[in-house]
Amino acid sequence: MQFDSFSEFIAMGKHGYYVWLAYGLTAVVVLANVVQPIWQRRNLLKMYAQQQRREK
Repeated sequence: MQFDSFSEFIAMGKHGYYVWLAYGLTAVVVLANVVQPIWQRRNLLKMYAQQQRREK
């Protein structure tokens, strides 16, 4: 598919809202799948460090 202008590309043949919404939601889900394990690991390391300090 070829677009004549950038605004036509954004409009995606009058389906732009749905297309860009789908891309946006996909990006949010992928980002959450990357960030969430990092946050969990950080929290686990904090909890482990606190537990180690209490036991000493």
